[in-house]
Amino acid sequence: MKVAVLGGGHGCWAAVAELAETGHDVRWWRRDADAHRDVLTAGAITVRDHRGTRQVPVGEDDGAIRPVTELAEAVREATLIVVPLPSTTHQDLAARLAPLLADGQVVFLPPGTLGSVLFGKAMAEAGNLADVAFAETGTLPYLARRHGDTEVVVSGYATRLPTGVFPSRLAGKAFDVLRAAYPSVEDAGDGLSGALMNAGPVIHPPLILMNAGPLEHFDAWDIHNEGTQPSIRRVTDALDAERVALRESLGYQAPHFPLADHYATDGEEWMYGRAAHEKLTDSGDWREKIDLLGHRYLLEDTRLGLSLLVSVGHWAGVPVPVAEGLLTIASAVTGRDLYAEGRTLESLGLAGLSRDELARLLREGFAS
Repeated sequence: MKVAVLGGGHGCWAAVAELAETGHDVRWWRRDADAHRDVLTAGAITVRDHRGTRQVPVGEDDGAIRPVTELAEAVREATLIVVPLPSTTHQDLAARLAPLLADGQVVFLPPGTLGSVLFGKAMAEAGNLADVAFAETGTLPYLARRHGDTEVVVSGYATRLPTGVFPSRLAGKAFDVLRAAYPSVEDAGDGLSGALMNAGPVIHPPLILMNAGPLEHFDAWDIHNEGTQPSIRRVTDALDAERVALRESLGYQAPHFPLADHYATDGEEWMYGRAAHEKLTDSGDWREKIDLLGHRYLLEDTRLGLSLLVSVGHWAGVPVPVAEGLLTIASAVTGRDLYAEGRTLESLGLAGLSRDELARLLREGFAS
């Protein structure tokens, strides 16, 4: 299958390597034309994971990852377009991608923060009436970090990826495409349901805000190791309960993938399978310097992700006091109104819709 991977983040490196290794024809686009220089010189990406260390070829030959410098070239004739980028990139990328998409393509946003609707709206605003499915899931398919200029270390692979599709009328064909690349994908309903599976806005805001002192004091701090203490877990559980209550109020059925399962040693398997938290902390890759004002945990998971939870809570009439409180504290920390800057139903132009109207939009899309 022809696959385009867009971006140069940690997850993008893991995606191009895995998709090439599993036999797909991968084109890899980055907005910086010089960004591929080191891997092209090396001729490969070095991958380290539980299977060992190996080289995945990069170049123009068949079977290799093929870097491209033009977005149109990357997505032309691609069946699947994978965007493992922070949702902070979506606004610009959606506008650039909108006129280039064609009938039958599937755009995968892992995760999306309702990016599926944002990308669909950008297509409609560009006058592109092609039938394109936008899918979003609850997490990146990889626990991954780049090491140097040519190596990526993958500490874990997702074993379950609850995924929503916008518009949901295209879900059948979309899941056929998605599962050809990611067999762990599970049908979670429409795009909003997929957005409300996103784990980032639940796990990261309490971890960075309740560890703000150590993060500012120490040169490096692992929020998932010494930063994950019982008091913080209780806040995370309360925030996740608000997310689940939102899903239930909107009629979405279980499984809701409660974050507590990520830490548990028994019960339902979470998105990364068993012992994922231990794999993450054992790797040491998350012992890092986090700039509270500029890190994606704040700019993406808090500013965009928490604002979405708060917005949907207001619209649905479901109390979300923990989400509101954390967002208020984050706004005080940054000196910015993060809700006003957020990805909300208001900013997407959807807040005035009734439940029936929103359900129809999620099913049929903007073009209808």
